[in-house]
Parts: sequence; structure tokens; C-alpha cells
Amino acid sequence: MTTHSGDLTGAKNPPRSLSWRVVDIVIAAVLAVAVGLLFLFWNFAGYAWFKVMEALTPGLGGLATGGWLIGGVVGALVIRKPGAAIFVETLAACVSMALGSQWGVGTLYSGLAQGIGAELIFLAFAYRHFGLKVSLLAGAAAGVGAWVLELFTSGNLAMSTEFLVIYLVCLIISGAILAGLVGYIVVQALARTGALDRFAVGREARALAH
Repeated sequence: MTTHSGDLTGAKNPPRSLSWRVVDIVIAAVLAVAVGLLFLFWNFAGYAWFKVMEALTPGLGGLATGGWLIGGVVGALVIRKPGAAIFVETLAACVSMALGSQWGVGTLYSGLAQGIGAELIFLAFAYRHFGLKVSLLAGAAAGVGAWVLELFTSGNLAMSTEFLVIYLVCLIISGAILAGLVGYIVVQALARTGALDRFAVGREARALAH
């Protein structure tokens, strides 16, 4: 199977394998640890924002959740291999859980659901497109993954239709912006430093600089 990067109309790169290399595993793990530390911060700052928004209107708390969705997007944008979104988001959740997340093992379930949501978008595009549009969609889909999980783990099935709709829309918006947009910007910034030169995104950034 071959692949090319860029957005929906992006330029093609030479064919490459979708098999994971050792460097892919190492960098994905490093990214997961970094994102896990971000999650640890967001467990307090983001959750404080969540509670404020929920006090205003139930469901608006979804606007604060994007910070927990960024791992899968960043992982897939850098590694560009099947499973990268799930791997990074889930491992980051494990790091957060190990460092004392107030949600315990539920953090792991959330990471898996959110990672699957993002992964499905990259799968839908056959791991051939990694531009901003796809990143935004992946962030939004990670939010949908969280919404589906919380129907069962947070008792949201018993909530009103109004709450569920508001919460879903807010999750999608937050995921698209805080995970999709911010994740894309972060990866592009890292690529410009030369830190990702062993990856397609780094080579693309270097080519644009010349």
C-alpha cells in the first residue's frame, strides 16, 4: 500500500511503507509521555474550566475537553502509520493515570475511546492525508469517541436529549480546535525545528524552508 501526505488535494510523496519502524515506536512513546504530562496539567486547569461551563449550562463543559483529545491527533500527524492515534492517546492516558489522575482507570478507557475516534478519520483517508482539514476532523472525531464512551461510563444515557446534543456539539468544537488545530500547529512547529527530520512531516517542513 502506498501513501502520500498533505491535505485533501496535497502533493504526493514517494511511496512508503505503513509498517512501524523502531524509531516510530520510540518517538510515539516519547510523544505519549509528553502528552500524558499535559493531561496531568489539564486534569486540573481543564477540569476547572469544565466545571465553570457546566455551571452556566449543562453540556457546555464539553468546550473544555479538547485538551484531553490532542494525543491521538499529534501521534497520527507525526507517525503517519495505522494505530498511531490509538497508541499515543491511550499511552498518554496511562501516563496520566499512573501520575494520579482523579478518574483512575477510567482515564485509560477515555484514552482508548478518544484514540479510536481520531484513528477512524485517518483510516477513512487511508493514511494518505495529514493536512489541517483532516486534523480538524480527527480532533472532532476524538470528541465523538469521548461522547459515546460517556453514555455508558458517566451515566449520560439517562441525561436529557438537550444535554446530550449540547455536550456533543461542544465536544466536537473543542476537539476540532484544541486537539485538531492546536495539535496541527504544534506538530508543524516541531517539524520546523528539525526534531522530526526522520519523519515525512519533518522532511516536508524542511523542503518548504528551501
